[in-house]
Amino acid sequence: MISNERKDFLWVERYRPQTIDECILPEATKKTFKEFLDKGEVPNLLLSGPPGVGKTTVAKALCHELGVDYYVINGSDEGRFLDTVRNQAKNFASTVSLSSTAKHKVIIIDEADNTGNDVQLLLRANIETFYNNCRFIFTCNYKNKIIEPLHSRCACIEFGIKGKEKQQIAAGFFKRLQEILDTEGIKYDNKVLVELINKHFPDWRRVLNECQRYSTSGSIDSAILASFSDVSVNDLIKCLKEKNFSEVRKWVVSNLDNDPGVLFRRIYDALLVSLENNSIPAAVLVIAKYQYQGAFVADQEINFLAALTEVMVECEFK
Repeated sequence: MISNERKDFLWVERYRPQTIDECILPEATKKTFKEFLDKGEVPNLLLSGPPGVGKTTVAKALCHELGVDYYVINGSDEGRFLDTVRNQAKNFASTVSLSSTAKHKVIIIDEADNTGNDVQLLLRANIETFYNNCRFIFTCNYKNKIIEPLHSRCACIEFGIKGKEKQQIAAGFFKRLQEILDTEGIKYDNKVLVELINKHFPDWRRVLNECQRYSTSGSIDSAILASFSDVSVNDLIKCLKEKNFSEVRKWVVSNLDNDPGVLFRRIYDALLVSLENNSIPAAVLVIAKYQYQGAFVADQEINFLAALTEVMVECEFK
C-alpha cells in the first residue's frame, strides 16, 4: 500500500519510489539494477531515455537502498554548474563516506546532456581522480550529446520500452496511479486514467502532474477529456498545400504538447488522402525517417518542422 507520509506538495516527490522494486521498469532493466544492489555497490552509470521515465528516481533509489551519501547536481544551470563541480562536488567526492556500510559516495549529474564538452571533460577528470571513494551517475535524455570519454567510463543503460513491454509497463503505472488517487481520496474514472497514460506515455512524471492538476476539483472524470488538446490536421494540410511556412511552424509549436507518435500518425493518415498518388511514397519515407529521428533529436520542434518542410517541398497536393 502506498504511503503519503511525506509532506511534499508535489505528488511526483511525495510518491517517488524509494526502492528499485517500487520503480516501474522493464524486467531486464530492473534486474540489472538489482544485481548492483546484490553486489553492494554501483559502477559509474549513464542512464539515458525520454523525460519522465524514472532515470533520476532510479539513481536516488539505488543510493537509498545502498545507504550511500549522495549529492545531486542539475546540469541545466551550466552557469553555476562549473563552480559547483569545482567546489562543493569536489569537496564531497574527495572525503570518505561516514557510513559504516557504504563502500563509496555517489554524485548524481542530472540532465547531463545540457552541459557543454568542456564541463563533461572536467567530469571525466573527476571520475578518474575520485574513483576510490566516489561514483558518478549521469542522467540524460539524449545520449548522443554526451562525449565518448564519458560513455567509455560508464555502464550505459537505456530506459527504452520495446513494443511488447509497453502494455505491461502502462498497466503497472495504471495500478500505481489508482493507488495514489485512492490514497489522496480522489474519485476517478478508469477510462480517463487510460486516456492520460496513452496521451503522455512513457512520461510518468507528466501523467502524475496532470492528475494532480485535474484533482483540484475532487475528481478525475470524463469532464476533463474536453481539455485534452485535440490534434486537427485540416489546417496543417491547407498550409502545406499553400506552402505557407510561417503557419506550418505555428501549427507545430501549438501541437508539440501531444505525443509525437500521435502527431506523425495523424499527419500520415491525412497525407494519404491529400497528396497525388505519385507523391505518397515520398511522404511515407519522410515521415518514417523523422519519426525514427524523434527518439534521438535534441529539439522536437525542429525535427517536426523539418519533416513538414520536406513534405511541403517534395510532394504534390491534390
